[in-house]
Amino acid sequence: TEMKAKKIIIGLFAAFIALSLPMNAQSKKQKQEEISKTIRELIEAQKINVEVNTALPMRGPSRHLTSNYSVEIRNDSVFSYLPYFGIAYSAPYGGRAKGLIFDEKITDYKVLFDKKGTANISFRTRNDEDSYIYWIKIFSSGSADVRVTPNNKQSISFYGEFIYDTPKKNAKNK
Repeated sequence: TEMKAKKIIIGLFAAFIALSLPMNAQSKKQKQEEISKTIRELIEAQKINVEVNTALPMRGPSRHLTSNYSVEIRNDSVFSYLPYFGIAYSAPYGGRAKGLIFDEKITDYKVLFDKKGTANISFRTRNDEDSYIYWIKIFSSGSADVRVTPNNKQSISFYGEFIYDTPKKNAKNK
């Protein structure tokens, strides 16, 4: 009888584990689909904010960034707050370059989504120092790559994360 009770308990425990595993996998898949959908909707609405944490200059080692750097697109403008490490082929008068820190209008804005849901965004912009082409790749997981090609400087790339609020995050904040 004691042995039967142990077998029943072990059997119930095994059944509970077996039934809970598919539910966890399903809820993870649903959560990822929800995140992907949120990211896509924000990109299509041109509400893009990427915080970068690593810079990859063309020459030299990658650099972990300790300050908050980002590139944001809202409607027809870019808000670029990125550091620059590299060689400038020409510099502004007085040598006081701003790096990649500016707010300007964008042109030639394009978004293409691949089969996996990765967004490939490109646009052009210019300020009083240079003209730039930005390529931003945002993966369905939320990770992002940013590449900036200035006209008068070497290109530089960044790794970071797409910043977004899921509906659950918004519900907690209200």
